[in-house]
Amino acid sequence: MPKNTHKIAIAGAATLGAAAIAFSVVPADAHTATTDAVASSRVAYSSEPVRDVKAGVTDQLAGSSVKVDAIEAKKKAAAEAAAKKKAAAEAAHKAAAKKKAAHEAARKAAAKKAAAAHKAKKAASRSAHRAAVRPVAAKTYADNLDGWIRESLDIMKKHGIPGSYDGIKRNIMRESSGNPNAINDWDINAINGIPSKGLLQVIPPTFKTYHVAGTSWNIYNPVANITAACNYAADRYGSMDNVNSAY
Repeated sequence: MPKNTHKIAIAGAATLGAAAIAFSVVPADAHTATTDAVASSRVAYSSEPVRDVKAGVTDQLAGSSVKVDAIEAKKKAAAEAAAKKKAAAEAAHKAAAKKKAAHEAARKAAAKKAAAAHKAKKAASRSAHRAAVRPVAAKTYADNLDGWIRESLDIMKKHGIPGSYDGIKRNIMRESSGNPNAINDWDINAINGIPSKGLLQVIPPTFKTYHVAGTSWNIYNPVANITAACNYAADRYGSMDNVNSAY
C-alpha cells in the first residue's frame, strides 16, 4: 500500500477514536452543544469496539510491509539471475575466443609445416635436377709418361693388379727410355718374328694373353702396354716392382 494511503488510514482511525471517546464521556440523557452538533450532522457509528478498527489498520500495515518485502526480494532475485546470466554469457564468450585462438594457432602451425615440407621437397628436387644435369666429370690424365703411368695404375687398381708408380717407371726407363713406339729388332724374340714392343717391351703373344679389358688392343698404346705388362709381371713375379732386369 502507498505511503499516502497509510497516512489517510491512520488519520481516519484517529478521528474515529476521538469520536468514540466523545460519545463515551457524555451521558445518554445529557443535552449539550456537542451532542446536538453531532446529532444534527447525523453521524453514524458502529456499536463494535474501536479496537477492531485499530486492529484492521494494523493488519493492513503489516500486509503492506509483507508485500514490500516480497517485491524487494523479487527484485533482488531478478538482479542476481541477471548477474548470473551475464557472467555465463561472458564465460561463454571467453571460451569461444579461446577456442578460436587455438584453432587459428593450429591452422598457422599446419600452414608453416606444409610450407617447410614444400620447401624441402623443392630443394630436394633442385638437388636431384642438378645431379642429373651435372654428371661427374671423367678423370683426365696428361698425355705424357706421368699421365700414362697414373692412368694405368687406376685401371690396375680396379682389376686388383699390384704395382707402384716408382716400380713401373723404373722398368720403363730401362726397357724403352720412355718411348711408346720403341721396338727391339735384334734379340731372340725379333729373330723368332715376335719382337718386343712399346714402353715395357712386350711381345705380341704376351700382350694378347695379358691384355686388360677397357684398354686399347694396340700394343703401342702406352696405357694398354703398361697395364698388360704389369698384369704379366704380377702373374710371373708377383708385381712389376719385383722386376729388375729383362723379364
